[in-house]
Amino acid sequence: QKAKKSCSMHLSILLYSALAVQGFVVPFGGERRLSTALLAKNDDVAVVLLAGGVGSRMKADRPKQFLELEGKPVLQHSLELFLSLEGIAKIVLVLDASYREEFSHYDVSFADPGDERQDSVRNGFNACPNESRLICIHDSARPLVTPEAVYKVIEDARSHGAAVLGVPVKATVKESQDGEFILRTIDRSRLWEVQTPQVIDRSILSEGFEAVEANNLEVTDDVSIVEQIGKPVKLTLGEYTNLKLTTPEDMIIASQILNQRKLYNE
Repeated sequence: QKAKKSCSMHLSILLYSALAVQGFVVPFGGERRLSTALLAKNDDVAVVLLAGGVGSRMKADRPKQFLELEGKPVLQHSLELFLSLEGIAKIVLVLDASYREEFSHYDVSFADPGDERQDSVRNGFNACPNESRLICIHDSARPLVTPEAVYKVIEDARSHGAAVLGVPVKATVKESQDGEFILRTIDRSRLWEVQTPQVIDRSILSEGFEAVEANNLEVTDDVSIVEQIGKPVKLTLGEYTNLKLTTPEDMIIASQILNQRKLYNE
């Protein structure tokens, strides 16, 4: 039994090391070291937690935010994280009414999902308190975001008006016009893969929504609303662990990362 346990521990260390080399996890103890300089000292942040998607690519019997990940729904991981953070004045859960009972015991408000992402964000934004200076928008399909990353992007938004977590693109990126043949290779040195949270000053987000609606625009992420009115958006260096759960394989990777965090944070 001891030999079996030792072997299991050895395999876990090897797996963790491999994930760390690939940028999937923070090295041992890295997530514990939260600088006090990053703490959100003002209770002026409202979180809009998006949980209204269908997630058809997951090929599951329910929306992906309700799939079980290490003993609890995917959505619950993000929800409990934000409830534990300093500086968060309000959490608005954008969730269909048919799923709300399971989360009704949490200290949150609810908003209805919209037809498009920007509609869901707008509904969540409208439910935020007027005194909230910063609106922190997060996709519940990203259950692995860390407190340190959240604090960093909040502080960058406080300084610059808008900020988004992102990581430099590691893969070689090709452009294709027809989906059959390569048109050209994109210079990845200037490419970033953006994540959530995306944090925006309330007044800027309001102005952005007005521009989007006036021009009948569709945007695929939240800071694109800010880009439409010519305001700067700060890139906050995130973590490659902040995966968006899209396919069944993502669930396996997320489970492994959570298990390794538990192992090395004990």
